[in-house]
Amino acid sequence: MSDQTQLDNTPNVWRRLIVIPAIASMLVGILASGDSHDREPVSAVVTAPQPMSAEEIAAAQETDSNEVGKTVEVSMDEMLDLAEDALEATVANVDDYTARMIKQEQDRSGVLQPASECFMKVATRHPGGKPGSPLKVYMRFDSPDDVRGREVIWVENENDGKLLVREAGAIGAMMTVPLPPDGFLAMRGQRYPITEIGLTRLLEKLITRGSVDREDPSVRVFKTEGHPYDGRSLTHLRIQRSKPSGREGDFSLAELVLDRERNLVVSFRSFDWPDEETGERTLIESYEYHDLQLNVGLTDHDFDPANPEYTFVESKASR
Repeated sequence: MSDQTQLDNTPNVWRRLIVIPAIASMLVGILASGDSHDREPVSAVVTAPQPMSAEEIAAAQETDSNEVGKTVEVSMDEMLDLAEDALEATVANVDDYTARMIKQEQDRSGVLQPASECFMKVATRHPGGKPGSPLKVYMRFDSPDDVRGREVIWVENENDGKLLVREAGAIGAMMTVPLPPDGFLAMRGQRYPITEIGLTRLLEKLITRGSVDREDPSVRVFKTEGHPYDGRSLTHLRIQRSKPSGREGDFSLAELVLDRERNLVVSFRSFDWPDEETGERTLIESYEYHDLQLNVGLTDHDFDPANPEYTFVESKASR
């Protein structure tokens, strides 16, 4: 090889030296943040509630009061009515929102992942109450420490359907990686793909699950008004099973928090059946929406990786 050829190839050599380690580091970061096979399961940050005792159930059956702090047993039909009203209101009235989401869930292999917290922006599929628009999501992770600073953008039907990831850390910040939302890397350590995210989809899944249990006598529902949440007094609903259903997504206890004033479900969590040895219930999934701001006027700029408030690096998929 001539000296001139070596000089001509020098930029390509340096490019490989920089880009290949960056890609490797980013992929390691993504895998490490959700590796369900090489890491021991962690304990839930959410303490599992105890099932209501026979005395508590009897007391709940004897009252029909909506007094703050009083727990009353309600039918699955009543709970579904509340959820369906909330879904109808969400579709009709919520065009977009920002929130601080705290999430913890078992991945698809049943390993409980660390709790994560992110700031999110969401433009719904139903602005103006008319379904059919693309879902748009921006997320910036604040915890755990190993993903602090990670940014994700996913816009339905754009970027070849891929989500754009700017990984945390100095090397990860050097480039943006496009990933299929349901692919191996994007789903590592996740229970659901990003396509399932948001207030609307949460309600839809709750209604689907609840409808199956409508006639199941082993399922009981208890409602408590005055549940404290973000400094406000909301409605707490507990769904309690007396025996396993044998269906996919089965749980022993589930809880949701309903904001009746805004007609939104702002929290949902469910727990597995007690461990035979310890008697403890493991968290299955928990989603909490805090500091929720509705209809803030998000635009395409909020879901553009070129937004100067973000730290994405230009990629082929985002051009």
